[in-house]
Amino acid sequence: QVQLVESGGGLVQAGGSLRLSCAASRRIVGLYRMGWYRQAPGKERELVTTITTGGSTNYARSVKDRFTISRDSAENKVYLQMNSLKPEDTAVYYCNAYGNTIYWGQGTQVTVSS
Repeated sequence: QVQLVESGGGLVQAGGSLRLSCAASRRIVGLYRMGWYRQAPGKERELVTTITTGGSTNYARSVKDRFTISRDSAENKVYLQMNSLKPEDTAVYYCNAYGNTIYWGQGTQVTVSS
């Protein structure tokens, strides 16, 4: 079993930045496709970004050029740098590991005030 623990969420004004971290309890970063998803109140969970084992990244159109996913395989961590935040980015952000098994973190709240 793998635990994913997110941190770094909080309240920020529009235009601000936050950096989310996801720490894995076992060595899976670099072995699994890692990603960030988010779920806003009353909406379905949606993909934000992923990074493959080969390092290729993919972004939702709504966050492209504002958000950046990165990883540190030695530290077993994945990061999400979020810049130019907008109120519509408000959501619970979840870390995801996709491989032989799919793992989810418990989520971290990001609130962007206008």
